[in-house]
Amino acid sequence: MRKKRTTGYYERFMAMSDAQRDAEVAEFDREWTGDFLPGKVMGVKDVALHQRAAAVARRGRPRVGRGAKRVLISIEQDLLTRTDALARRKKLSRSQLIAQSLLAALKSAKTRRKAS
Repeated sequence: MRKKRTTGYYERFMAMSDAQRDAEVAEFDREWTGDFLPGKVMGVKDVALHQRAAAVARRGRPRVGRGAKRVLISIEQDLLTRTDALARRKKLSRSQLIAQSLLAALKSAKTRRKAS
């Protein structure tokens, strides 16, 4: 024996006349403002939960200095391989090793400039 198929909301909605459809969706056509916004007022616990969730959403990689900028550079394959090996030995990321090397080069150039 076949089970009788019940009609879903879509089928019932599509079976309505245009006037009935307009009446059905009229509540969604008005603008929601002020005290008439749908939903319930949040309690103290709900506000605290919302604030914790918002704080988690702001988490991420901590900013170092004035922040990081990605740059695309070309580097010789052999030099890159040696750089990666050194970074692994020093337990640093490639970016950290390159940043430290650049800082050392800038510091060295500054002291040479002062000496001359």
